[in-house]
Amino acid sequence: MIALDWAAFGYGLALGVAVSAAYFAGLAFGVTMALRRGRVFGVLMLRAALRIALLLAGGWGALTLWGPWAALGYAAAFLITRFVVTSVAREGGATT
Repeated sequence: MIALDWAAFGYGLALGVAVSAAYFAGLAFGVTMALRRGRVFGVLMLRAALRIALLLAGGWGALTLWGPWAALGYAAAFLITRFVVTSVAREGGATT
C-alpha cells in the first residue's frame, strides 16, 4: 500500500488554492480590462501568458519543495477552485 504524505498534500493544497485564486482573479481582471480597451487580443494573450507562467511556477515549486504528493494536492486544489469559481460565475454571483 502506498503511504500518502498528508503534510505535503496539505502544503500543495494550500499553495494550489492561493495560486488558483490569483489565477482566476487575474482572468477576471484581464477580461474586464480587455473589454474596456480596443486591443482585446493583445491584452488577453499577454495576461494569459502571465497567468499560465504563474500556475506552472507554483506547480513546479510545490513539486520541488515537497514532492509528488504536494503536486497532486496542488492539482486537486486547482480543479476544486475552478469548480467553485465557474459555479459562482454561472449563478451570476461574480461581480466585476
